[in-house]
Amino acid sequence: MNFRHYRADALMLLTAMIWGSTFVAQRLGMDHIGPFLYTGLRFMVGALAVMPLIWLLRKPATAKTQSRLSKPMLLGSMALGAALTLGINLQQIGLMFTTVTNSGFITGLYVILVPVFGLFIGMRTHKGTWAGALLALVGMVLLSVGPGFTVASGDWLQLIGAACWAVHVLMVGALASRYDPILVSFIQFMVCAVVSLSLALVFEPIQWPMIQQALPAILYGGVLAVGVAFTLQVVAQKDAITSHAAIILSLEAVFAALAGWLILGETLSPRGLLGCALMLGGMLVAQLVPIYLERRKQPAPVQQEPAGHH
Repeated sequence: MNFRHYRADALMLLTAMIWGSTFVAQRLGMDHIGPFLYTGLRFMVGALAVMPLIWLLRKPATAKTQSRLSKPMLLGSMALGAALTLGINLQQIGLMFTTVTNSGFITGLYVILVPVFGLFIGMRTHKGTWAGALLALVGMVLLSVGPGFTVASGDWLQLIGAACWAVHVLMVGALASRYDPILVSFIQFMVCAVVSLSLALVFEPIQWPMIQQALPAILYGGVLAVGVAFTLQVVAQKDAITSHAAIILSLEAVFAALAGWLILGETLSPRGLLGCALMLGGMLVAQLVPIYLERRKQPAPVQQEPAGHH
């Protein structure tokens, strides 16, 4: 490993910390404003934070990628924005009915759902993925299923949200290789902001004093989680070792639990802790076993990680 790899690991660790702690900002923002308004304002701020990068990090168009706007790019980016809008709003509303810890770990299941959903578009799925999925499933039952086999409605929303994130990641994979990833991201953030703000206008009270009170949470979720963390990920991915990226980005769930404990005073029962440990183990097994098996067959080239989901 050289300095570039260490730097990439450090940047990804910072990204995972920001994304994990953002679950707390998402919860605190809703003390003052509704979930759609929080998401809309947060992604509008995030889009504005990313906008300068479109020019600063712009790469000349190659045979493979197009940096200019085109109809397929615009339609693809808008579809991506629709998946993002659905995933983030399910997560945001789910946080009203479950803990930050549950939300972080259940959202993290998208890393297992990606290869499972990938089967439908002809992707090969390793045995390690199924083993990881089984571990994570057992973990989720321990974490989420309460007395009388009830599951909190917030946990169901987070699980449906995780499915949306998995679809989002597969769409990112299809679009990022063809088009300028920063421009694609800017468009999807704008779509999310406009749709969420439109929903807020219809369903939620909008009062300026309440927005002012929620402003720290909006800025944290927008500038840090969308603008800064997204940029860090783009920079880190150039030098990232795939297996390291898989482990580090999975730690997002752990950072969510830590932030929930430190800031909101959330605690877990021993059963819940075991559930979280099994879910984290499942996420890691699902990602690392296929990488290990590929490496044994041949020297694998460094591949890019899917985009994150905050």
